[in-house]
Amino acid sequence: MKCPHCLNSFRDEPHKVPLGKDVDGEWSIIKQDCPACERAIFTLVSEKARGIGAGVPKLKRHYTSLVRPKVVNRAPVPSEVPDEFAHDYREACLILQDSPKASAALSRRVLQRILREKANVTHGNLANEIQQIIDGGGMPSYLSESIDAVRNIGNFAAQPIKTTCVGEVVEVEPGEAEWTLDVIESLFDFYFVQPEVLKRKRAALKKRLKDSGKPKMKKS
Repeated sequence: MKCPHCLNSFRDEPHKVPLGKDVDGEWSIIKQDCPACERAIFTLVSEKARGIGAGVPKLKRHYTSLVRPKVVNRAPVPSEVPDEFAHDYREACLILQDSPKASAALSRRVLQRILREKANVTHGNLANEIQQIIDGGGMPSYLSESIDAVRNIGNFAAQPIKTTCVGEVVEVEPGEAEWTLDVIESLFDFYFVQPEVLKRKRAALKKRLKDSGKPKMKKS
């Protein structure tokens, strides 16, 4: 499994600690220890008996909540990303565990803002703006395909409110909230981080040329 603290992968050897039973099922805490960061991971689990009959009844897990850490760690927002984009993204990360619906709503809003302000799409609904990105061919195919997957995973055709009211809190598909965050991270790198990295490299190269007495680069 991947450690939610440090994001390193390790062999999953959980230790289950029973807590008791109520009308909702048998409760327990599952403890795992990451050998990389030496932090404990606690997951609250409730299980209910299923298939009661001959033999021992089977327990089926029907509730799982990550207790420690509260949310799965994600890479910090790069310093190159302006706060007006980073703020909602961070909040979407923080509430992902407690409310994937609210997290996805914030992420869709961030995604639409990036497309409008950085990709310069014509304002419309989010599905149409995504289509403009795909048709325009102005970004790497892996990115446009990832953005297109947002509307496919989110089932925009069946839930048009996600595309017309991007900040609306509505039901989400499995993995939708996490995928949208992943796509935003990729867009942050493409629109904010890489241009700044190239700018710094170009400035360093110009300085080396100047110090060595060589001609300046043709484009400043």
